[in-house]
Amino acid sequence: MEHVAALTAELLETDRTAGARRAAPAALRAVASVRPAASAVPAASAASAASAASAAERSALMELLQVAAWILFDAERHGVSRRLSHRALALARTLPEEARSVELLVLSVLCLQEEHLGRPAASLRISSSVLAGPDLPARVAAIFHVREARARARLRQGRRALRSLAAARELLADGPCERDPSWTWWFDRSELDGHHGLALADLGDPDGAAALLHEAAAAGEAPAYRSLFSTELASVLARAGAWRETDAWLSGLVESVPDIGSVRALNALARTTRTIERGPRVPRSLRDTGRHLAASLRKETVPAHPAFRALRRS
Repeated sequence: MEHVAALTAELLETDRTAGARRAAPAALRAVASVRPAASAVPAASAASAASAASAAERSALMELLQVAAWILFDAERHGVSRRLSHRALALARTLPEEARSVELLVLSVLCLQEEHLGRPAASLRISSSVLAGPDLPARVAAIFHVREARARARLRQGRRALRSLAAARELLADGPCERDPSWTWWFDRSELDGHHGLALADLGDPDGAAALLHEAAAAGEAPAYRSLFSTELASVLARAGAWRETDAWLSGLVESVPDIGSVRALNALARTTRTIERGPRVPRSLRDTGRHLAASLRKETVPAHPAFRALRRS
């Protein structure tokens, strides 16, 4: 159990400081090292009889799989990520009730993933089912209201999306409480501002989206994945045809491309370069910035780690 917990802590630190691009190979190695145990997940109804592992051991393994699934999601390795999330859920459901809060974290990642992959209805089903549950801690409820809002924004349910965001903001304003699970540490105002901005972008409000994404991007010390808010801001500005603002924002991002650890963030930049290439009346300076950015992104594109192929076969 100590070995698994140490692997999880190391992955969390690498992901927080360097991002999923750097953490993904280590996540794959960690999963491979515990694969026999991870594959032998008992059905929840037969857990006490079928599993020789203690609840603590299963909890440690669940947390490792959940962290690896998150990292591989942010690395845009969705098939492997979903598989690990579902293994983590199966393990969570074998644990005593008081040890199962990480199940909600796994569901929050699956919810985000469905929306990210263009399946907002599936995302909404997950968030609505969680929010319908009894007695959620405030910060957990806020997280799922945000997930609900993102899905509703993609479905063009504007009023309902905004109500969900208002509910999340009200819950967050109350501050942390002792019932909030420790894993909710990352959900703060900057996180909420970023997702609020992305929802407004989907609802056709680029000005409101840009203002909130700028606030989220300007936050100080933050996990590496939050580079996504900076790169999505560039995408919002470009789609709105705000060429001068796009050029000013991208010029500050181009040199940071090698340091961006989120593959989702890099992909947002790639979409922005395509928007610039196809845009009407794009200033020459911005076209030059776009070409420079595209060249930087090509340098950062690397082949898939060999361990991904092994995991696909498992």
